[in-house]
Order: sequence, then structure tokens, then C-alpha cells
Amino acid sequence: MNRKVIVALDVSSRKEALQLLEQLRDLAGMFKVGSQLFMSAGPGILQEIMGKGGNVFLDLKFHDIPNTVAQAAVEAAKLGVSMMTIHAAGGRVMMETVAKELGQNFGDRRPRVVAVTVLTSLDTRALFEMGWQLPLDEQVQGLALLAQQSGIDGVVCSPREIQLVRKVVDPQFKIVSPGIRLPGQSLDDQQRVATPREALSSGADYIVVGRAVTDGRDPRSALQRLLETL
Repeated sequence: MNRKVIVALDVSSRKEALQLLEQLRDLAGMFKVGSQLFMSAGPGILQEIMGKGGNVFLDLKFHDIPNTVAQAAVEAAKLGVSMMTIHAAGGRVMMETVAKELGQNFGDRRPRVVAVTVLTSLDTRALFEMGWQLPLDEQVQGLALLAQQSGIDGVVCSPREIQLVRKVVDPQFKIVSPGIRLPGQSLDDQQRVATPREALSSGADYIVVGRAVTDGRDPRSALQRLLETL
């Protein structure tokens, strides 16, 4: 098992998710449940994954007023997830409130919270179109530092920004990196990608692999090939 590898269960049914879990649970350290699977199978899928020995990374990217996000994070923690996402763009007060509520309710048993900086499907032009004033690299770096100052455990950023983030955060601050592709694989809707080895050597604590592994006929062999490149 490689604890740095998170497999994204971006599928539309409980059956598909559990089939992937059965094939891959001894190879990956965690399994990501995002909006697609959560909306299809409901919160019960989290308990099923954990009941079969899988650790859950709940990737619902909470982004709302501080109290709403904090209470959602508390409910996610009650379900027993190992890690969850919020949006760094929710701001300092939102992130501080999440960290405070989880600390008060769960102490050392609380799940890790990582803040999404800029989605890997976006580039600087897209940020400017949305009215953001900083280039993408600076935006990611600034949000990462804000997340650390707010008591959050880490961030989600593309492989391209890992080294920039590492320059401004503490060594124990976690970096989760999606946008992982093997050489020659399709980019799909991602803009900022790297190979697994590139991401980990740049300083990522975790890499998230999805379609690069799960879209093929033999996900287990695909993941084994990916692990061999590390």
C-alpha cells in the first residue's frame, strides 16, 4: 500500500465504487468521495467504504458562510472521514471557524481539513474573467498561506504550484495534488497536470489519481503501473 496515493471514486453508483474499492484497497492509502458519488449513493457509501477497510477523503469542497461550513464539517467528521475539503476562497473567518469547531468537538480525533486553492481546470485567463486580480501562481500561494494562518491542515493545489506553496508554508502543512497523469495520457478537462513522480518529488504529501486509473478495463493493473513509476 502507498499511503500517499488517493484514488478518486468518481463514479455514478454504489456498485461501481465498491467494485473499485475491492480491486484497489490494498494498493491505495485513501479513497476520494466527491460530489458525483455522494449525490448518487448518499452518505451511507462512506460507512461502507470504511467498513471494508478504506479510508475516506470527502471532497465536497464546502464553501458558504462560516457557520454553515463549520457545521457541515462537524457532520462529516461524525461520519468518520479521514480528510475533507473546504474552499480557501471562503476566507479567513470561514476557515478559522471550521478549525475551531472541529477542534472543540473532536480534539485530536478530528479529520484533516485541506483547503482548495484554485481548481486544476482553471488558468490565469479564467481567473481574470472571474474578476480575480492576481496571476494564478500568486493566487494559489496567497490562499495557501491564508489557510495555514487560519488553522487549516493543508491545501489542494495542482502539481505546478507545489514548490511555490512549499516556499511559504511550514514543513508539516499538507499538500494534496490532483491533476495526475501518466506520460501520454489525455488531459481531459485538466489544465495543470504532472506525473505522479513529479508531484511527489516537488513536495506533495498526497496525490489524487482518478481517470488515469479508473477509466480503463483493468484499474488494478493501471494503479500498479502507476505505483511502479514512483
